[in-house]
Amino acid sequence: MRVIVSECLRGVACRYDGGAKPVSAVQELCEKVDVVGVCPEVASGLPVPRPPAEQVDGRVILKDGSDVTEDFKRGADISLGRAKASGAPLAVLKAKSPSCGVGVIYDGSHTGKLTKGDGILAHLLQEEGICVVTEDIVKSCKPSVEHPVAIVLGTGLGHLGSLVKPARHIDYHDIDGFPDEARPMAGHSFQAAVGTIDDVPVVVYPGRIHLYQGYSAMEITSLVRHAHHLGCRDIIFACATGSVPGNASTGLGILTDQINLTGRNPLAEWDEIREVETPFVGMTDAYTPYLRTLARGVADDLGISVEEGVYAGTLGPTFETPAEIGMLRMLGVSYVGMSTVCEVIMAHALGMNVLGLTLAANESGDATVTHESVLAEAGRHADDFERLVRGVLHLL
Repeated sequence: MRVIVSECLRGVACRYDGGAKPVSAVQELCEKVDVVGVCPEVASGLPVPRPPAEQVDGRVILKDGSDVTEDFKRGADISLGRAKASGAPLAVLKAKSPSCGVGVIYDGSHTGKLTKGDGILAHLLQEEGICVVTEDIVKSCKPSVEHPVAIVLGTGLGHLGSLVKPARHIDYHDIDGFPDEARPMAGHSFQAAVGTIDDVPVVVYPGRIHLYQGYSAMEITSLVRHAHHLGCRDIIFACATGSVPGNASTGLGILTDQINLTGRNPLAEWDEIREVETPFVGMTDAYTPYLRTLARGVADDLGISVEEGVYAGTLGPTFETPAEIGMLRMLGVSYVGMSTVCEVIMAHALGMNVLGLTLAANESGDATVTHESVLAEAGRHADDFERLVRGVLHLL
């Protein structure tokens, strides 16, 4: 996988003060990928060191008052050319800078205050469809013993739990909010494993409960809240789905967004969730773009066939009617299933980084589909699913 990275984050002395801003999490990522280093200021021919620069009303002004907008644009164009030639799908850029900032940049007062906006290079890369993040998201997604990766597995995908080198196990019935009477369906297990996969700290939940079994949205999201309590900042949801004909094929998929058709929302009971201050949570990028892009890169590198698309969560337990499939197709839905959407809402509300993976075990509307056939299809894709998850964990 190729990744565009600001040179200063790698430790190259190219900043305005003649120094660098190395970030260990970024440097570790660079050791695992093919790096395309960029520094628009150096590419433009600006000297090192130089007075600091900030954006003011769309112009880039040095602290001494010099207007260097054209220099910054020239350097950004050169860097963009390198990025496009590389084919890299991801860029990790220096936060807040007038060239590389994402979402917020220094406001031009040279006082450390921030304002909404993107750096010149960051904006150009985003226009090319490249996922652009700062070092902050890379640090946030970095697993550790204090911040393991949570993995919630769906129907037929629980075998991944066998890869865990466990330090301890946790019975679901010991988890706060999980219903005492719940018993696992075929293809699920109700014992979480805390340990490592390939030396990456993880908490694996090899099964879940569903709304169609009569449980509340709060109960089915108890695993997410438990993972958050354990310190997990990243959470991977895996689920079995049906593919919507014309929008997706059967096989593995990466979820990009969701439509909640269950009629339930765990935040409707938000007063019972101590960690959530308000139920009015924005759901933009609920599936973290950085993690989605890593998963796509891993799949491409390993030759794993993976599609991407929007997931629709329904109440179930019935499968979709032909009319419902037609509606979902018109809505742009690629995958439809009976889980995940409420869990993603909870995880996003708790500030967790979310990756959604699916196995589309059948086409929606296939009259021959059964719970047993879904389990069998999951077994056929077990190796690719395992390689994909392990590849993502390796890059994190």
